Amino acid sequence: MPGSIASRWRELHGKDSWKGLLDPLDMDLRASVIAYGELAQATYDGFNTEARSPHAGACLYGHADLLAASDSAGGGAGGISDRYRVTKFVYATSGLHVPDAFLLLPQPALGQQEPWCRESNWMGYVAVATDEGAAALGRRDVVVAWRGTVRSLEWVNDLDFTPVPAAPVLGSAAAAHPRAMVHGGFLSLYTSSNASSKYNKLSARDQASGSMSMTQFLPSLLLRRNHRFFEVCLVLEEVRRLMELYKDEETSISVTGHSLGASLATLNAVDMVANGVNAPGAATATGTSGGSSSSPAQPQPQRAGCPVTAIVFASPRVGGPFFKAAFASFADLRALHVRNKGDVVPLYPPLGYVDVAVPLPIHTARSPWLRRPGTPQTLHNLECYLHGVAGEQGAAGGFRLEVGRDVALVNKGADALRDEYPVPARWRVALNKGMVRGADGRWALKDFEHI
Repeated sequence: MPGSIASRWRELHGKDSWKGLLDPLDMDLRASVIAYGELAQATYDGFNTEARSPHAGACLYGHADLLAASDSAGGGAGGISDRYRVTKFVYATSGLHVPDAFLLLPQPALGQQEPWCRESNWMGYVAVATDEGAAALGRRDVVVAWRGTVRSLEWVNDLDFTPVPAAPVLGSAAAAHPRAMVHGGFLSLYTSSNASSKYNKLSARDQASGSMSMTQFLPSLLLRRNHRFFEVCLVLEEVRRLMELYKDEETSISVTGHSLGASLATLNAVDMVANGVNAPGAATATGTSGGSSSSPAQPQPQRAGCPVTAIVFASPRVGGPFFKAAFASFADLRALHVRNKGDVVPLYPPLGYVDVAVPLPIHTARSPWLRRPGTPQTLHNLECYLHGVAGEQGAAGGFRLEVGRDVALVNKGADALRDEYPVPARWRVALNKGMVRGADGRWALKDFEHI
């Protein structure tokens, strides 16, 4: 990333709502948006989509390997794996019936091996800037990245668009915005827990933002004595823990996602600001951030909240006009939405819902590298989006790559490049699809790293 990002980070993070930066697209902002897109892309690259695997719906990698496995810079070249380290994974379930594209669960009969989980999916991760990253970014950035859907676009037609009150993510501001409504399906994925799932005893919300106290779950932890379950439960207060850990540094919280992940990122961003997660020492929805629940709450010194910014791609509309007003009422909160012309997903739901973010339009059909016309899938594909950000020229028209982003990446999971470029379609596959030959000469599927 260009070195001036460190000195301009508040401006690039939306302090002035990106006025004067979008057309023409500012070079530092262009690089920053691509970097957050790569952090979102890691959720796709790390997701286990093999239906025959007992680990379907889990992450293929451990904390230390996820970003390096996805890093388009190849590691060691200032890529996301140098700038950030993953600290926790986030899991989600749903309290409503949702399309199969939302959750990928292991098949019922898979031989002798017990599935990793039958109720939940890996939905993303929490990461924090390394020392190298903090120096380059100008602050200690905490990131929550949310995964989108991995199957066809039919889910946008299948989903129930029923609006529900936004109160669960508005904290004390809910009283001032009683008519704020959000998409019921998205809110369900964000707030649902499942008592039979060891990964979703807590909702994705509580794992990511830490709005509940860890002490509430100590009895089950002591009974289970399961290290992996213990690690997952520690995600409860991860963002708050990181904010407290780095409270003496300049900090920011960035939330990113694509498609469904973008809608979850929007809910997560407003939720964290509404509940003071961005302000070390703030009270939570279930009490103060420290101390025993049996003793009177003591006054907590509260620092000013750090900026919270959602950088989202191809997002469906999350809420109605009153939710947009509630979102805009938080001084520390901003959202930037990259939207590709011709992508239908940002137009859904079609009635009663609006976009809450500042739009950053791109037009990938102008790219001389991509097939024309694009298909619904390639117009929505995240790698194609990042290619579009790299070359967008705004009102001036045309397309020129302004950053050295490899065009081969657009075919990582799609068939978007024109035939004259010798890059196979959907070329990113695991070596032997995760099959490993053991010392006894037999092959076995090894596609899961215990954390």
